Amino acid sequence: MELAFIPSPSTGVVHLGPIPLRGYAFCIIIGVFVAVWLGNRRWIARGGKPGTVADIAVWAVPFGLVGGRLYHVITDYQLYFSEGENWVDAFKIWEGGLGIWGAIALGAVGAWIGCRRRGIPLPAWADALAPGIALAQAIGRWGNWFNQELYGRATDVPWALEISEGPNRVAGTYHPTFLYESLWCVGVALLVIWADRRFKLGHGRAFALYVAAYCVGRGWIEYMRVDEAHHILGLRLNVWTAIVVFLLAVTYFVLSARLRPGREAVVEPGAAAVGAGAGAGDVEVTGDEAGSAEGGASAEDGGSAKGGASATDGASAKGGASAKGGASATDGASAEDGASPKDGESVKAGASAEAGKPAKVAAAAKGGAQAEGGAAAEPAVPGQPAEGDAGAEPGKVALGKKDAPAEAEKS
Repeated sequence: MELAFIPSPSTGVVHLGPIPLRGYAFCIIIGVFVAVWLGNRRWIARGGKPGTVADIAVWAVPFGLVGGRLYHVITDYQLYFSEGENWVDAFKIWEGGLGIWGAIALGAVGAWIGCRRRGIPLPAWADALAPGIALAQAIGRWGNWFNQELYGRATDVPWALEISEGPNRVAGTYHPTFLYESLWCVGVALLVIWADRRFKLGHGRAFALYVAAYCVGRGWIEYMRVDEAHHILGLRLNVWTAIVVFLLAVTYFVLSARLRPGREAVVEPGAAAVGAGAGAGDVEVTGDEAGSAEGGASAEDGGSAKGGASATDGASAKGGASAKGGASATDGASAEDGASPKDGESVKAGASAEAGKPAKVAAAAKGGAQAEGGAAAEPAVPGQPAEGDAGAEPGKVALGKKDAPAEAEKS
C-alpha cells in the first residue's frame, strides 16, 4: 500500500462552453512566454533592443512546433501509420507528442531567418535565449502530467506518480519522469545563467552548454521510461540521440572557445548606434563644421590659442560649437583666460560679451564667457563674426563693424 504518491488529473481538458482548454497546450504556451520574457531581459543586458527576442520568436516558435511534431511522428510512425491507426491523428498536436530534438533543430532555422531579417548574429540570440528555453521545457513537461504519459518504471517511492487506467496504459504508480526532467531543466537554466555571468560566454557557447547539460539529464531519464520506442543496440533511440547531440555540443563549445574567445562586443548594431549617440558629448553641435575646445592649447594654420583655447585653420568652431574650459579663436584672433574674441580684438580674463552682439547659433561657453546681463543669443549681423561661433573661412580674416571692446572683468 502506497503511503504517498503524486495524483494525476482526472482529465487533461476543461471545456469552456464549446471551447476546449487543454492543459498540455497551456503548458507549452506558458513556457514560450517565460522563454521570451527571460530572453528579452538577457538580450537587453547584452546591449540589444527591447522586443528583438519576441520578433525573432515569431519565426522560431512556429518552426519549432512543426519540427517537434515531425520528429515525434517520424520516430513513432507506428502510432499513426500502422494497420488500424488513423493517420489524421498525426496532426492532433494537442494530444501530446513533441520531440525536443526536432523542435530545437527546426526552431533554429526559423530563428536564423528572423536574425537575418534583423541583421543580428544567431549565436548571440541563442545565448540570450538558452536558459529561457530550458525553463520552457521545465514548464512544458507538466503537459505530460495532464495527459498521463511518458512516465517511468513502476515504483512505490513516496513521490511515485499515480496513473489511472486508460488507452495504452495500465493503472499503477510509476516514476514521474516528467517531474525529473522538469527539475533537471530548471537546474540547467540556473547552470547556464551562472556560467554565463562567471565566464562571459559568447558566440553560441551558452546555448551549447544548455544543449550539453540537457542531454546528460535526458540520457538517464529516457533510460527510465517504459513507453514504446525504437531500440538500437539495446538502447532507446532518444538515448542515442542524446549521446550524439551531447558530443556535438561539447565539440562546438571547445572549438568556439579557441577560435572566438570572449563575448560579442555588439549584438545588435542599431542598438549600439543609439547608445553611442545618446552618450556623445555634452553639447549638440549644428552647422557645417563644428569644433570644441577642451583644455590644452592647440593651433593650426595661423590660429593662436591661449588659456586652453583651440584654433583650427584660423577658426575653431562653425555653426554652434561650444568651448569648454577655454575660448575658441576665430580667424587669427587670440583668446586669453577663457575669453571669446570679437572682430580681431583680444579679451582677457573671461570678459562678458557686449549685449546685443550675440552668436549666430546660440553657442554655449562652459567655463568661459556669457552674455552680459543674461542677454539671449540673436541672429548675427551680416559681416560680423559670431562670438564663440563660426568665424571666417580658413585663411581669411573676418571683417565687421568696429564695436567698442567688451569690458574686461576678472571671472
